[in-house]
Amino acid sequence: MPYEIAAVLDAGPADGVDPDEFVRAAVRWHFDPETGSPYWLDRAGRLGFDPRRDVRGVADLALFPDLTHELRDVRATDLVPRGYGTRARVLNVFESGGTTGAPKRVVQLDDWMRHSSDQVAGRLRAHGLPVGAHWLTVAPTGPHLVGDVLQRAAAGLGGPGLSIDMDPRWVRSLIAAGRTEEAEAYTDHLVEQCRRVLLSQDIRVLAATTPLLERFAREDDLLEIINGKVEAIVWGGTHMDPDTRDLLSTEVFPDVRLIGMYGNTMMLTALLERVGSAASDPCVFDPVSPYVFLSVVDPVTGERVEVGERGRVVVSHVSRSMLIPNNAERDTALRVRPAEGQTGDAVADVAPAPTVAGEAVIEGVY
Repeated sequence: MPYEIAAVLDAGPADGVDPDEFVRAAVRWHFDPETGSPYWLDRAGRLGFDPRRDVRGVADLALFPDLTHELRDVRATDLVPRGYGTRARVLNVFESGGTTGAPKRVVQLDDWMRHSSDQVAGRLRAHGLPVGAHWLTVAPTGPHLVGDVLQRAAAGLGGPGLSIDMDPRWVRSLIAAGRTEEAEAYTDHLVEQCRRVLLSQDIRVLAATTPLLERFAREDDLLEIINGKVEAIVWGGTHMDPDTRDLLSTEVFPDVRLIGMYGNTMMLTALLERVGSAASDPCVFDPVSPYVFLSVVDPVTGERVEVGERGRVVVSHVSRSMLIPNNAERDTALRVRPAEGQTGDAVADVAPAPTVAGEAVIEGVY
C-alpha cells in the first residue's frame, strides 16, 4: 500500500483531509488483495462494478447495494482487513439491536475507537459538558455499541462512568408478545437502580433514553435530584419528537441542558446534536467527515429529497478498519444543510419508520 494512501487513512477528525480523497483511498485499501478484508474481497466480483476504478468520491458510495443484511451471518474475523496483519487489535464485536431481524455484526478496531472517541468527546466539549464529572449511563452494553461509546465519552472528559445495563431486545420481545405489565416492571427495575446511584453519587451528566426520561418525570424525588445537581442530560436511542423535547427541556428538566445523540451499530459511532440550538429548534445532527456520510432519500425512488423534506436516512461508514456503504437505515428524517466543513446531509427530527420489511418497528426502552 503506497505511503500516501496510508497517510490519508490515518487522518484524524481534525486533519482536514478531502472527503473524496479519503473515500478513494479507503476503497483502494478495502479492495486491494493485500489489504482488504476476506468479506469485501469475496464480494467484489459480484458487485457489478469495479470499486477501485469506479468509486472516485463520496457520491459514488451510492453505487454499492445495501449489503448490511449479509452482516447477520458473516464471520467477524472476515471483516478485519488483511492490511493490519498481526497488528490488528479487535476491541469489540458489536451487534445491532435486532429491531429489523437477526442482529448484524461489525468489528471495532483500536484505531477506529480512537477516532470515534475523539470526535464524540470533542463535540461534548463544544456543548460545554463539565470535565471530570461523574456520569450515569443507562444504556445497552455487552454487544451493543452505545454503552461503549458513552463510557468512553465519560472517560474522554476525565470523569468516572457509572452505568446501569439494559436489555432492549428483551423489552421488545415483551411488548411484541403483549406482555406490557412485564415490560413496565422491567422499566421500574431500571428506574430503581438509577435512584440508588443518583442518591449516593455526585452525578453531573446523565445519559438515558427518552422513555426513561419520561419515566423519571413521574418520580418527584428523582426530578428534585436531577434538577438539583445534574448539569447535562445526553439522550438517544428511541425517538424524541420536537414537542417532547421542548416539554422536557422547559418544564420537566428546566435547569438541565438536554443534548441529543444519534448513532447506531452500522455507523460505528454517535453524532451529537448541533451546538447552539434552542429547545424549540429542530434537533440537528451533522455528519462526521470524512468517516460518516448521511443522505436523506425518497424511499421509493432513492433520489435525494429537497432540503426541509422528510425521507429515509442512508448512512455510509468509511474508515481504514471498516467499510459499510449505502446502508438504508430504519429511520426517517428531515434533510438539513450540513455544518460548514461537513460533506453530505445533516438530519433533523429523526424518527423510526413505522414498518421495515413488513414488520412493525418496536422501540421499547431503547
